[in-house]
Amino acid sequence: MSVVSRHYVLAAGGTGGHLIPAFALAAELDRRGHHVALVTDERGAAIPGKPDFLPAHVLPAGRIEGRNPLGWLRGLGAILEGRRMALRLFESFEPSAVVGFGGYPALPALLAATAAKIPSVIHEQNAVLGRVNRFLAGRVDAIATAYREVDRLDPKLAGKVHLVGNPVRDEVLTLRDQPYPPFTEDGLLRVLVTGGSQGARVLSEVVPDGLSMLQPALRGRLQVIQQCRAEDIEAVRQRYATHGIPAELATYFEDMAERLADSHLFIGRAGASTIAELTAVGRPAILVPLPIATDDHQAANTREIVAAGGARAIRQERFTAVELAKQIQAMAQHPHSLANAAHAAWNCGYPKAASDLADLVESFGAAPLMDVIRLGGEAPAASGNEAFARGGAA
Repeated sequence: MSVVSRHYVLAAGGTGGHLIPAFALAAELDRRGHHVALVTDERGAAIPGKPDFLPAHVLPAGRIEGRNPLGWLRGLGAILEGRRMALRLFESFEPSAVVGFGGYPALPALLAATAAKIPSVIHEQNAVLGRVNRFLAGRVDAIATAYREVDRLDPKLAGKVHLVGNPVRDEVLTLRDQPYPPFTEDGLLRVLVTGGSQGARVLSEVVPDGLSMLQPALRGRLQVIQQCRAEDIEAVRQRYATHGIPAELATYFEDMAERLADSHLFIGRAGASTIAELTAVGRPAILVPLPIATDDHQAANTREIVAAGGARAIRQERFTAVELAKQIQAMAQHPHSLANAAHAAWNCGYPKAASDLADLVESFGAAPLMDVIRLGGEAPAASGNEAFARGGAA
């Protein structure tokens, strides 16, 4: 079977939540023999985990928000300059499609794609359509989602919505077929606690005391791994020592995927990548949505996994040591309870997210002759728009 190499541009904001799925899609498209380029901001170009084959193009990314008219003008000027730079990139790179993953740095590239009549797709990682994706949704050719229910998504656009899930890193996806670690009546209970790249202070304040309130039969079997902020780590270490609970603390764990695989229970925030990795591996969780997240999207992210029985969500204002101990006790009171929750979380995963998103993206920009070559002489595949009319790759 012959492979036709095409060019694709991925545009993403400079945070892990936007870039991790972009990197996963880039890896899948690269495996299929395509050339991929990344458009982002300076922060995104420097973020760890970017594949070596993926060139990064830094574009200006302005914001139009607040009440300062001068700020609006500066933001608009940066967006227009980014759009001009993206158009120049498209002239030389000639992408078959442009894929946006949200965040303000993605906006100029997607606007340029619309102006140049290049097919475009947006991917929404959260259960609430983000501001940039909300602005672009009516202009793009397809909308890929990570959840069945996405708030702030206009029902009139349902015809171009495709549920693919949220792509995760290869090292996480390879753990999906590993069994949940045995949890017995007298075995260790390994708890993994993280609060994002910097660690959440509220977790440092609440989790050690909450774990200390567990019934002795459970508390005596605890083994904790917790990511903390640098300024909090010594105080947290002292709390665990006072409670007599073994805990390994660090500001960053390079082998986070392996830590997740070994854990029986996760405690942390409810960002899109966190939920995607929990459901990819199949790990039960107690989730504390970030209360200042835009449009309260972290709370929305918990709906599916909580409804399935794979996690419990506690609002931060209710996240006390007493409440945490109560929820852990309920989840771990019988060995099979956590295993059942792990299976429920696993069932919420989308292990083919990167592949399905790549299929959707590939449905654009291929001339019929190219498809005949790619399919080894079979009948040409439907064009992007024809595929969408039938339901496409979703």
